[in-house]
Amino acid sequence: MELTGDPRLTRPRVRGAQQAPSAVVFTADVLRVTAPDGAVTAARTPVLVVVHRTKRLGDWQRLLPSTRVRIAARATPPLQPSDRAAAALRVTTGPGPQVVRTPDALQRLAGALRAGLREASDGLSPDARALLPGLVVGDTARVPPDLDDAFRTTDLTHLLAVSGSNLTILLVLLIGPPHLAVRAERRGLAPILGLSLRTTALVGGSIALAFVVICRPDPSVLRAAACGLITLLAIGTGRRRSLVPALAAAVLVLVLYDPWLARSYGFLLSVLATGALLTLAPRWSAALQRHRVPPRLAEVLAAAAAAQAVCAPVIVLLAARVGLVAIPCNLLAELAVAPATVLGFAALATAPFAPPLAHALAWCASWPTEWIAGVARTGAGLPGAELDWPGGWPGALLLAAVTVVLILVGRRLLHRPWLCALGALALLVAIVRPVPITRVITGWPPPGWRVVACDVGQGDALVIAAGDGTALVVDTGPEPAAIDRCLTDLGVRRIPLLVLTHFHADHVSGLPGALRGRSVGAIETTTLPEPPGQAAFVHRTAAAAGVPVTGSTPGERRSTGPLSWEVLWPPVTDPGRTGPSPFPFPSPSSRAVEGANDASVTLLLRTSGLTFLLLGDLEPVSQQALLAAHPDLPTVDVLKVAHHGSAYQDPQLIRRLAPRVALISCGAGNPYGHPAPRTVQALRSQGARVLRTDTDGAIAVLGGRDRLTTTVRAGRRSRARSPGRRRARACTCAGCSSPCRSP
Repeated sequence: MELTGDPRLTRPRVRGAQQAPSAVVFTADVLRVTAPDGAVTAARTPVLVVVHRTKRLGDWQRLLPSTRVRIAARATPPLQPSDRAAAALRVTTGPGPQVVRTPDALQRLAGALRAGLREASDGLSPDARALLPGLVVGDTARVPPDLDDAFRTTDLTHLLAVSGSNLTILLVLLIGPPHLAVRAERRGLAPILGLSLRTTALVGGSIALAFVVICRPDPSVLRAAACGLITLLAIGTGRRRSLVPALAAAVLVLVLYDPWLARSYGFLLSVLATGALLTLAPRWSAALQRHRVPPRLAEVLAAAAAAQAVCAPVIVLLAARVGLVAIPCNLLAELAVAPATVLGFAALATAPFAPPLAHALAWCASWPTEWIAGVARTGAGLPGAELDWPGGWPGALLLAAVTVVLILVGRRLLHRPWLCALGALALLVAIVRPVPITRVITGWPPPGWRVVACDVGQGDALVIAAGDGTALVVDTGPEPAAIDRCLTDLGVRRIPLLVLTHFHADHVSGLPGALRGRSVGAIETTTLPEPPGQAAFVHRTAAAAGVPVTGSTPGERRSTGPLSWEVLWPPVTDPGRTGPSPFPFPSPSSRAVEGANDASVTLLLRTSGLTFLLLGDLEPVSQQALLAAHPDLPTVDVLKVAHHGSAYQDPQLIRRLAPRVALISCGAGNPYGHPAPRTVQALRSQGARVLRTDTDGAIAVLGGRDRLTTTVRAGRRSRARSPGRRRARACTCAGCSSPCRSP
């Protein structure tokens, strides 16, 4: 096969208890197929290659387009029938790619230039080191998941996709503003260097072609290059050309050349944004200037608003959300895009022959790059950064209709400054979402909440109130964004102790989200470091945040504010042994800790007269051992059911605990059948009110021993996104269905 795209590393994803490893993915054209029986077939077929479970992913990542390789792979149908690739080829074994023909000279030069930029940015701060290659040439291999999520939340991903703005900046640097490009008084470097119009067009064309080679012929890059070449042709011939017909011609030529671009969302977004900048933005800018907005500010505001207005309905098709901070974040980031791009390209161009100069240019580019990263992180950290929205075509059509209405209303509001100010204030409140105002509007969080089971999908995350803005957190779920949003909605700013019951991914992978922007005193974990990779992830994340990590000790008792708790499980494990040390109680506990689930930290908590038992993911044998080790185990008011309500529960323990409320944290439509119907029935037969996050959303426990109540948050269920924003349901007494008069 011959590679047609750059190999890229996928983001690791949580699948149940495990974090799926990263894989290398690239596109290629199959040229020859040798079947197991030796039959050889010549072909020219596009495929998608997925390389995983091999030890030498780095060898695959270093391959360049136009390289020919021989691989052994298993062919499977494409992910979607409408995919461009005829098949997906999965490589799971083998030492690495067998190169049959090296890449051509042009691709080697482009690869060397990109490698030089990466090397020049090696000594920069983490954010600048990750972002600078992405801003300049679209190389996002170093961008960490949290920063990538921040760019998605703030709709700044176009900066990492190498859109037409990059080429525009370079061409404007050469020819000056487009409306002056064919005049004698044109600006830019061309008149300074004494270049004629035709020479300027030839130099600009060379820059556009080099831009395509270095940054890869992605849809947005091709659209930008085609429009740029048509404009340069107008400059070279001395004839004016309207940019709208130039855009139309570029789209037509590109779709005729490659019809698959007609199905590319990236190409569609690029064309829509460019069309909005050419048609809507000038009119909106003129309208703003008529209302005494400074010209430069009016142009920037109109450009950002126009692009967002036409692109937002398409984005809803890809992700059911609307970004509320997209326009301000794009405005703030735009201040730094041009200097970062120009300095980055200068570093790329000088890296092969003047590495010290390239390092200096990259250091200068790091300042605007860090500004862009700061804008993305700050915008994504706001509680109302994005709003859930219906997905699919109905959601897109609804957003398009809402956008038209807002535009029509906005035209009238421009004549009423006070209404404009009130609208801006309302938007600011929606973005910042102060807890008191949010509580009044949505009913969440309920006043006096004691414990909240966050809706984090197929995983566990519990928050226990320990004072104003302070809480004990037990587990963090599978996704950082979900636990971060839950803690933000609850107003939690300080976490004296964060407990990770065990190291399975659905309990610990959200740790970066819990640490984000909060003061965390310490992290306490189980003493069994399994799986090793996820245990190492916890220690790396904690070390980067400067948070100490300690192991749990059975019998350990602590308290903070109104909250006190005791560690009941697991028993002490001898680090020098492969298994647990002898237990202080008889069989079957000697075989209780056989894996990560059985080593779950189990907590008995007391607050405001209520007793809670958090079982982690304990299996039946460990549940029996827990009961044997603590014969005086009391009945509890609230039980966090073990292992997401799986069928593997100890009936004797459930009878002994006799909980009034049973909390089950699981994801909607999970493939494991959680919670098991027989577990739910067993809990209800003991008189427990069973609440589950897959159907009820986030769950809050309130009140005290004499009046235990629960409140659930209605809305979108168990996504790796934020919970819904609808008003919380009315609270009900545990064990009955009659509504309470007060929380």
